[in-house]
Amino acid sequence: MIQEKLQERSNNQCELCAYTNELTVYTVPPRDSESEENSILVCDTCNTQLNDAEKVEPNHWRCLNDSMWSEVPAVKVVAWRMLNQLRGEGWPTDLIDMMYLEDETLAWAKEGAEEEEEKVIHKDSNGVVLEAGDTVVLIKDLPVKGSSMVAKRGTAVRRISLDRDNENHIEGKVDGQQIVILTQYVKKS
Repeated sequence: MIQEKLQERSNNQCELCAYTNELTVYTVPPRDSESEENSILVCDTCNTQLNDAEKVEPNHWRCLNDSMWSEVPAVKVVAWRMLNQLRGEGWPTDLIDMMYLEDETLAWAKEGAEEEEEKVIHKDSNGVVLEAGDTVVLIKDLPVKGSSMVAKRGTAVRRISLDRDNENHIEGKVDGQQIVILTQYVKKS
């Protein structure tokens, strides 16, 4: 069984963060056959964040400082992709510069990353890329549809979420109410 082989290989811990509870097999995309070469053993936290970009907590991934040196190509691929996804945080850039991948492993890592690049990119009124969890400031008074409320210019909207389908829409709470905001009316703070 694959899980048993991966448990033996990983010393029964997450191959990314070394956590030892709630371990599961993660097959590294775009590979779809669950095999020892294509899969890694991950904890529930890593698995959730690998499968949902909206739930990524950058500080959790500081564990890649250690796991990026793994001898297992599948672990290196996931580490490389996650570090590139978090490049905007600053600290992953140094790790990416230190990381070495064989040509075949790098091609695999980029193969899955190409799908990521096709994602919608949200930018504020100044063209600065917005990430989920950012804080933005409204640059114009905005009437809220379906409400008598007006979101005032200068209001900080913390922990925004991004609309996966529309690069012009973000969501955030203003005065306790969750609203959709057009990116052209915000600037990243």
